[in-house]
Amino acid sequence: MRELPVPDPGTPDHRSAGRFIAWVAINQRRPLLGGVAFGVIWMLSQALVPAAIGKAIDAGVSARNVHQLAVWAGVVLLLGIVQAAAGIMRHRFAVTNWLSAAYRTFQVTVRHVVRLGATLPKRVASGEVVSIGTSDLTPIGNALDITARGSGAIVAIVAVATILLRASVPLGLVVIIGVPVLMGVVGLLIKPLHGRQQAYREQQGILAGRATDIVAGLRVLRGIGGEGVFARRYREHSQELRARGVHVARVESFLESAQVLLPGLFTVLVTWLGARFAIQGKITPGQLVAFYGYAAFLVFPLRTLTETVDKLTRGHVAARRVVKLLAVRPELSDPEIAAPTPAAGSAELVDPESGLVIRPSRFTAIAADEPEAAAEIADRIGRYVDGEVTLGGVRLADLPLARVRELILVVDNGDRLFSGPLRSGLQAGPASRGNEALPAPRGSDDHVDDEGRSDDERLQQALTAASALDIIDALPDGIDAEIAERGREFSGGQQQRLRLARALLADPPILVLVEPTSAVDAHTEARIAARLAQARSGRTTVVCTTSPLVLDRADHVVYVEDGKVVAEGRHAELLMSEPRYAATVTRGEDANE
Repeated sequence: MRELPVPDPGTPDHRSAGRFIAWVAINQRRPLLGGVAFGVIWMLSQALVPAAIGKAIDAGVSARNVHQLAVWAGVVLLLGIVQAAAGIMRHRFAVTNWLSAAYRTFQVTVRHVVRLGATLPKRVASGEVVSIGTSDLTPIGNALDITARGSGAIVAIVAVATILLRASVPLGLVVIIGVPVLMGVVGLLIKPLHGRQQAYREQQGILAGRATDIVAGLRVLRGIGGEGVFARRYREHSQELRARGVHVARVESFLESAQVLLPGLFTVLVTWLGARFAIQGKITPGQLVAFYGYAAFLVFPLRTLTETVDKLTRGHVAARRVVKLLAVRPELSDPEIAAPTPAAGSAELVDPESGLVIRPSRFTAIAADEPEAAAEIADRIGRYVDGEVTLGGVRLADLPLARVRELILVVDNGDRLFSGPLRSGLQAGPASRGNEALPAPRGSDDHVDDEGRSDDERLQQALTAASALDIIDALPDGIDAEIAERGREFSGGQQQRLRLARALLADPPILVLVEPTSAVDAHTEARIAARLAQARSGRTTVVCTTSPLVLDRADHVVYVEDGKVVAEGRHAELLMSEPRYAATVTRGEDANE
């Protein structure tokens, strides 16, 4: 039994759709060749049955030879057994090939999406990613699945043509010439189908993206009265997609009918010619029966060939969408030569652009005159944009990006809760800023961490620090409750507190929180402010906020104006010495008084 998915799907060749499909095929060549081998045996055993029946008629029935009749009857029986056994194995290999191709494509796509991180929403529509997962995996799997039957069909047609040529040159030539002609006629339908399928898939991706945007912003749309406008636009695009689907179906219907009509006409032609040759004495009665059997049998391999072309075409269209996504490069890349990693727990984090210096093992707060300025600093010190930020004198740009993600965790209000059990969603470690992979919580592989705390104790402490225990208590199944996508059942403040608990549970060496209490009430904010410093005691914590409750708990406050650090100190000191800081953190109330 083959286990799927494989641990490592490999590095895909995304230079073209054809190269991608070839790469998938090479990586599963053993089951692919096994399927082809059994497909050839399966189809060839069927192709030999008419010849064996013809021999039984000529050598047994016509010659009244019981022994020969029994021998050839046994050959027909043996061919039937071989056909059944090979058919079973071919099907098993075909299913394996289908699943392997689909899983491998899914794995490399998801892995690349994770690597893109924050680049993904900037360069690729969300609907396009969804469409790849829902619409493109099946055609790529089918393209690998059909190789077994397609190869068998080619071998069977060659075998039949050879047998017919030995019995009758004219009939053999009819098959040899007729098959390419049939394939050429089918090819005339494949080309427009290819183009229409491509247009349909592009429109499908656009519509899926629009649907995703509408669902994500439904509350906002209702609030501004725009729900009807967007619903009408969605209906219009949906009807356009339906029209394109009808165009695709029209060509597909012609292709399906051609797959039945053209082989059928070819069968009639071979049968008619064979009957004439039998009347003229050019072939024996047994050969006539064999020719009729071949004429009927050829319908199947011929239709299989047209199906092969069709599925390979569909797989090529789907692969084009996949390689288009795989061709998107991350905005950030790893250095060619990585610098030694500094000890984050005892190293200063410095942003020369703003003049910010984050001292190790302290609770630092950044208060900016504009929230965007603080967010830009958080992006730089988390290396979500390139800059000259250093950690212990080493540029973050000189460290592997995965290592930076292990050392520095940035959490903002754009992060999402994962669907599934809440416990596993919190313990998985947050996917900060664009779903980029982050390390699992410290001690997640063991029942007890370095401080002697069990997983449940750590989870309880994180929820307490985030003032989120009341959320858990209100759930029917508590911490094991199933959560919908993006945590839709929670309010904005509840989501914010659960995200904070998840970040605290991840326990990174450097934690950067962007406005972590902006959606909670003052009483909850006061509890979080008091507990946050204690929960992160001895570790580097940076909070971008203008909340006086949080600022008052910070060891060090940095005031940023126009993107530059203009004042530093304790919260109480800055209130007295820096009027602009006081106006910012009190939201201008003192100035109005």
